[in-house]
Amino acid sequence: MERKFKIGDHVTWNSEAGHVSGTIIKIHTSDFQYKNYTHHADEDHPQYEIKSDKSDHIAAHKGTALKLVK
Repeated sequence: MERKFKIGDHVTWNSEAGHVSGTIIKIHTSDFQYKNYTHHADEDHPQYEIKSDKSDHIAAHKGTALKLVK
């Protein structure tokens, strides 16, 4: 079962630049446009917007790409 995260959770994910961490700022449960790309999401498979800890960069990822930082 896919892990569900909530706004404010601190997570990490693997990017081209290595492991990145940030805080979830928004949860999408329906398809949405982000950076000229349609991201697919639904209630069972949400996508998360995450603000990077080190920059103002906002990333969008599926829950399967994220790990909770304790």
